[in-house]
Formats: sequence, C-alpha cells, structure tokens
Amino acid sequence: MIQLFDKGIFLLDGQTIAEEGTVQLDKETAWKETISYGILKQHNTSPAMDFLKLKFDAMASHDLTFVGIIQTAKASGMTRFPMPYVLTNCHNSLCAVGGTINEDDHLFGLSAAKKYGGIFVPPHIAVIHQYMREMHAGCGQMILGSDSHTRYGALGTMAIGEGGGELVKQLLNTTYDIPYPKVVAVYLDGKPQPGVGPQDIALAIIGAVFPNGYVKNKVMEFVGPGIATMDTDFRNGIDVMTTETTCLSSIWQTDADTKAFLALHGRADAYRELKPGRAAYYDGCVYVDLSTVKPMIALPFHPSNTYAIDELNANLSDILHTVEAEAQKVSGGRAPFTLTDKIENGRLRVQQGVIAGCAGGNYTNVVEAAHALKGKSCGCDAFSLSVYPSSQPVFLDLMRKGVLADLMETGVVVKTTFCGPCFGAGDTPAHNGLSIRHTTRNFPNREGSKPGSGQMAAVALMDARSIAATAANGGILTSAQELDCWGRIPAYSFDKTVYDRRVYQGYRAPEADAQLVYGPNIKDWPEMSPLTDNILLKVCSKILDAVTTTDELIPSGETSSYRSNPLGLAEFTLSRRDPAYVGRSKAVDALEKARTAGKDMTALEPELASVLETIRSIPGQEGVQLQDTEIGSMVYAMKPGDGSAREQAASCQRVIGGLANITREYATKRYRSNCINWGMLPFQMAAEPEFEPGDYIYVPGIRRALDGDLSHIAAYWIHGSEAVPLTLYITELSPEETEILKAGSLINYNRRSV
Repeated sequence: MIQLFDKGIFLLDGQTIAEEGTVQLDKETAWKETISYGILKQHNTSPAMDFLKLKFDAMASHDLTFVGIIQTAKASGMTRFPMPYVLTNCHNSLCAVGGTINEDDHLFGLSAAKKYGGIFVPPHIAVIHQYMREMHAGCGQMILGSDSHTRYGALGTMAIGEGGGELVKQLLNTTYDIPYPKVVAVYLDGKPQPGVGPQDIALAIIGAVFPNGYVKNKVMEFVGPGIATMDTDFRNGIDVMTTETTCLSSIWQTDADTKAFLALHGRADAYRELKPGRAAYYDGCVYVDLSTVKPMIALPFHPSNTYAIDELNANLSDILHTVEAEAQKVSGGRAPFTLTDKIENGRLRVQQGVIAGCAGGNYTNVVEAAHALKGKSCGCDAFSLSVYPSSQPVFLDLMRKGVLADLMETGVVVKTTFCGPCFGAGDTPAHNGLSIRHTTRNFPNREGSKPGSGQMAAVALMDARSIAATAANGGILTSAQELDCWGRIPAYSFDKTVYDRRVYQGYRAPEADAQLVYGPNIKDWPEMSPLTDNILLKVCSKILDAVTTTDELIPSGETSSYRSNPLGLAEFTLSRRDPAYVGRSKAVDALEKARTAGKDMTALEPELASVLETIRSIPGQEGVQLQDTEIGSMVYAMKPGDGSAREQAASCQRVIGGLANITREYATKRYRSNCINWGMLPFQMAAEPEFEPGDYIYVPGIRRALDGDLSHIAAYWIHGSEAVPLTLYITELSPEETEILKAGSLINYNRRSV
C-alpha cells in the first residue's frame, strides 16, 4: 500500500505520523528538524534560508557532458577546479568505428584533470554514480552532478543532477541559487517480500507520485522503520530512481548499515548519524508499506506507467492494447510497434533482457540474478540477457566469488562497466522488439530505435530478479515470486586496487602549464547575442504531447559522439519528434546573424517587411526597427524537459537560433535552468496556443519586463496584418538569472563579470 497525504505531517520521534491539524506543534520550529534543513543550512552561503545560495562539497560529470562544461568554464576565466571534480568516462565509452571522436573526448578530460586538478576515471572502470557512492558520498555532504541520476541520498548525501551551467557556476566559485524547497517524508514501513527488489519499490513509488507531481522539485526524505530491513546496496537502488519522480533531491536517515558500507569502502570517517528531530514537519508524506509491494513492471513509455507483473499477466491483452495506442502516437505512424502479437498461451514473450548501470548493475542485484539462473539456461532462441556490473571493484568481487561464471554458464553475456543501455548506446533491440531492463528509463526511443527511419522498439523497466526469472523461463515474462531462491547473498568485499592503479587523482595538484588536448571534433561555443529591448520569435515547432522528454529534445544514443561539437550535435535537435525543426531554426539563425552583421534581413526573408508593418501598428511600437530587434526561433511544448540533466537539450536549440520556449509548464527545474543558462527565455502561457509553425510572436520591452512584473508580460501574435495580444509569464528568477538572460547566455554573463 502506498498512501499520499493531502496535508503536511509532523513526524514524532522518527516513528509516528501526525497529520497537520491533529497535534498542537509549532510548524515554524518543526520544519527545521528535518534532515534536509540541517544539510541545506550547512551549505547555504546566504544569511537567510528562504532563498538558498549553495556551495557543494564535490561534483561529478561524465563524458557526454564534461567537455562542454570545462570549455564553458575556461571561456569564463576558470584557472583550477576549486573542489573535487570527478570526470568519469562511462557514457561515451565505445569508440567510434573508423573515427577518433570518443577517445579524443577522453584525452581532453584527462588533460583537463591534469591542468585544473581533477579526478579522471578512465572508460570501463566505473559508472559515474557507483564511483561516487564508493569514493566520495558521505553523510551530511552535498554533491552536484551533470547527470540527472545524481542521487546519493541512501549514503546521507543530498545530491542534485543539473545541467552543465550550474556546475560551471561552482567552478567559478559562485553559487547554486534556489528558493528553499519543500520537503516530503517518504515513510517506509514493513519489510520487502522475498523476490522483491529495489526497482520494484522504486517503480511503485514513481507510479504513485509522478502523475500528480506530488514531489516535483521537492526533496524526498526517507524515514521510518522499513529502512533498517534493507541493506545500503539495496537502498541505493531505490534512491537512484527518485529522479524519475521529478524531485529535486533525496536524503535518507542513516544507521549502522550506512556506517558499515562507508567503512567497507575505506571511508568510515564519512559517517555520521542523520535522523529527524523529535518533531519534524514535512510538506507532505508518502507512506509505503514495503510488505505490500509486488514485483513490478513499468511498460513503455515512462517509468510511471506501472503495473504489478501479476496484474499485467491477468489483463494482458487490454493493457498491451493501450501501450500499442501510445506507440502509434509516439511513432506518428512512421513505424509500427505491436505487443499483443507477443502473447503466447496467455503470457507475454519478450525479446531481450538487460541488467545494467547505477540502478541494475549493483552487487546485490547481480548476485540475486545469478541465483535465479543457477543451473538453468537463457535458451537458444531470440531472447538474450546482458549484465553490466556497475564498477570494476563490483566486477572483481563477482568474478572472485564465481557469480559471473555461474551467469555465463546459463548463456548470459557479461559486459563491461558502461551506461550505454540506459540511453540507447548499447543493446538496442530489434525492430518491433520489447526489452526488459533494470536500468533507469524507458522513454520513447530511449533504447536507440529511430521511428523516422521506420524502426521502433521499446523498453519495459523491471527488477533484476524478475528479469532473471524471465530469462530462466525462456523469455516469457515471469514474476520473481514464481521462484524460491532469494536472500542468500554473500558479504561483498570491496577492493579498490583498480582505482589506485587506473584513476588519475589530481585534486589539489593542478598543473597550470599543462596543455588541453583537443581533437578535431571538440569545438568552442559559437557567439550568442545579448538580449535586445524588443524580440521577435518565429514559431519553429509546436508540440502538444502531454510531456516532452529531453530525449526528444535532443536524442541520446548515436548522437553522443557529437557532444563536444555544439553545432554538430544541434543537427539532431528534435530529430525524432519534429525532423523539420532544425531547418526552420537555422533559417531564423541566419536572419539573426544578418542583423548582427548590419545586413538587411528582408533580403533573406521578404515576409519580414509585412511583419514589421504589423508590429508598427501596435500602439507605442511605431518606431521599431528590425535592426534593433533580436530575432530567434521558438518552440511551444506543453510540458518539456522530463528526464536527463543534459544541458544540450537547451544549448542545441540556442546555437541554431533558439531564443525562447513557451510552455504550459516545465517538467523539471533542471531543464528550465538549462534554458536560462543558455539565454533561452523560459516563457509560460496559460491560454491555448493558436499560433502555428511559421508564425511570429513579438515581445516588446522584454529587458524592462525581466526587471518588473514577470506574471504579466505583453506579447503579440503576428497573424497576417493583425497583432493579436498574448499574455506570457515567467516564474521566479533570481537576480543572477535575470542578468544571464539579459547577457544572452551564462558564458556572456561570466565574460562580462570577469
């Protein structure tokens, strides 16, 4: 059972839930008794707690993001890394056939670690989050990462995944600025049933809280007696999935098992007890009876599309029909995808299984999968199962204990430490295939298929235990509770020899004279214009989907080779959702470049003459000149930005002409922050959008508006010869964010500040 409380709650002595209004306690005192308050207060550099200016203890990036971050920080005047900054190479690990692109990025990262004093984890050594769990997370700390699954709450670390711009600010010794977030208690009670794993509990929580935004941009604070029934490795598997709720961060109360985990990894001094005070106030509560959670599955195309596996098997045809209908919307009719044809004798046949990454590749999950498959076979048909341990130390201990040998004897393919299956760069299933994965996401085309090319597959998320049970059953979807082999897990032995011998440890030892190593695909950011007083936006895409993910804004997978080439990567923007967008936006960018060069834009786009005439018909705008009006492309989307922290979801729009988004709402704080850091105005609009691609929207006096009433920003839809009034708004901006938007980007702002 999972219950969401309608009101705030007081947690008494860490055990008893009392709804607001049922006890006479001072809320203003009690809200300071949460674990979250203590950590945020410790890291806040502002004298007030209503608006936080945070500095972090450490940071982490992987090889899809660190090149752009370092390039941005270097352009802004950075001379060294002021804190431990870990550069892992777990995403772009596979080097391109016939080219040098990916390995060039790795050499750049190593050279940056030497020059600026960083920590460099070479390819295939560890996935980013497992390395940070093992070597850096500690109780009461805060870590910022340029990956959305930056979550180390089960180790007492409040970790946040953000776009690269926010990491750049830390590298420049400035702060992460947010209003004090609401804090929601996640009260764990009972004990997980045998065969129920961390992914099952995570999916049950995601399914309960995501649809109504219950924890959006809030901190999830895990408390309650149920925590003690799970070891820390298990807790880590739940914690990393909190990203899929759209929360800001997570934190857990700590105990003897947390202490033992840190001591095992040679960091006993990183432990301290964290628990709520005697009466702590929370803005909401998610009550979870762990004993009621069954093996779960998240069907395509979102981690919140959850069912108990038993429920799915009992209603197979009806439920799968709904997924097929959604697949038709996702593909836009460009690629067929079917599931009901995979029903055999009332059960669902799947084509592939994967256990990998920061969620699935943990020691406990792999051991449990091996126990389920011991003495069995994955079969010689289409079904296959791949296992990717989360780090070389985990790989090493699994090997020494014979676990990997047991898996390989069943036909499982054991692969290197790699994040690829999580974002479409590894184990892409066959066309019309269904893959079951203990990874982090199952967004549309996340597994690497290309509907625009007539290819489509899909992913369902499951726990490693049920994936192994399915493999033991020849690929027929099977709940882990159909087997009786759970819980006999030998103690883990951590050996960091591979880290000692392969990880470059340069923190506090920068080599200022060292040279950065650039490959031909590593490019600097192009110039971006500062914001003018008036702006003209051309609508270049209109997306009415309920949610638009960052994977749709900039696809993952094969595009990863271009992450260090801003213009090269931008060619893929919205390519799987609106293939015409790039051409439209680049045409607008050509107009803006003509404007900044002092050329006549109407020579490139004759319709601008009539657009200008309509603008001049607006009272007070009679003297407007195109030469003084920045022109940029604009995307309308209902709720964009669910998913990855990758800043490229915004920067790719910006470098090919993007100047604004208009939305009903932003799915995540991190995507909105990315837009701001790249000079993209984060407009919102309550009214239904009547404009279409090709139309223009004129916003007069935008610089003044940013300093004034953000709740009512006048704009005009240029509809033929008519200027139709629109009302836009922007939610709260910090003073720094306002200046970044005026400067045209964080890079411009930093250059001006130096």
